[in-house]
Amino acid sequence: MAAMETDIARHSGRTVLVTGAGTGIGRATARAFADEGARVVAVGRRPEPLEETADGRPGITPLPADITAENAPERIVRSVLDSHGRLDVLVNNAGIVLGGPLGTLVPQEVESLLATDLVAPVLLAGAALPALEASGGVIVNVGTAVGGRAWPDNSLYAAAKAALDSLTRSWAVELAPSGIRVVAVAPGAIDTPIGEHRGLTPEQRAEVRAWQLAHTPLGRIGRPEEVAWAITRLAAPEASFVTGVVLPVDGGAVVA
Repeated sequence: MAAMETDIARHSGRTVLVTGAGTGIGRATARAFADEGARVVAVGRRPEPLEETADGRPGITPLPADITAENAPERIVRSVLDSHGRLDVLVNNAGIVLGGPLGTLVPQEVESLLATDLVAPVLLAGAALPALEASGGVIVNVGTAVGGRAWPDNSLYAAAKAALDSLTRSWAVELAPSGIRVVAVAPGAIDTPIGEHRGLTPEQRAEVRAWQLAHTPLGRIGRPEEVAWAITRLAAPEASFVTGVVLPVDGGAVVA
């Protein structure tokens, strides 16, 4: 019982901002923080999925916003502070998968992916710095296990996430004197709708899953809740001496 009470109270009194919170890992993360006592601002482009994320959890406040829009990072942080007065944890989770083999990449796809997966996290973290410094807060970046290995025909996505891993390590050192920790998770094959969002056919999604399973030693697809567990633990006060780490949550894929 004591352990359960600790879990419920782990993030009590803290304010958490989660991007890409309408589905998948973002939804699971927003719910996990709320279940552990946090006030969560759930950001995403579409209002309806955000409402589903918040359903039954009054600690979650949906905030529809496009993180790539002009001045969006400043507006989002301002909204969080106006509503809750503080920001303790920023989870840069929003991401898209676009592109294909090198010769097929076009400027619009390159710009769109980098805007969401790399530029927006940089600008949002920058906008949140004063609030995070005031709270001794945490930045959690959500990368990918393939950021540290090859992903043929998806090189742009892997490269953007690898850059986010590098930013995690650099920011951890840069922001340590300000009392801000910076960590990341690197999910492997997780049961999310990212394939549908990408527009893949059922046959194409099955091919991707087969490739992922072949490269996952534990032999199964992970659940969003398993990634959310890692995020909430890395962001917890008990992890106060952990910074600069990129934690694989991938069934062993990165070491296979």
